[in-house]
Amino acid sequence: MKVLGIIAEYNPMHNGHVYHLAKAKEVTGADYVILVMSGSFTQTGNIACLDKFTRANVATKLGIDLVIELPTIYSTSSSEYFAKRCN
Repeated sequence: MKVLGIIAEYNPMHNGHVYHLAKAKEVTGADYVILVMSGSFTQTGNIACLDKFTRANVATKLGIDLVIELPTIYSTSSSEYFAKRCN
């Protein structure tokens, strides 16, 4: 069993995201896809254009099997801070 993990905002999900998801599943041969998605706030600190529940619902309809919310403290952090916490 192969699982693909994606970290994204999908704010909002668009055709580029749909293409990325399909291509990633094709290339990896993943059986399942887990998305770690920002909640109500984006990395720039702005309020997301759609609420997190709507964005998660759209993601599951387009092939994501599990959506997990990335805590706000991480989703609004600089990439340097985020990368340090992932190590």
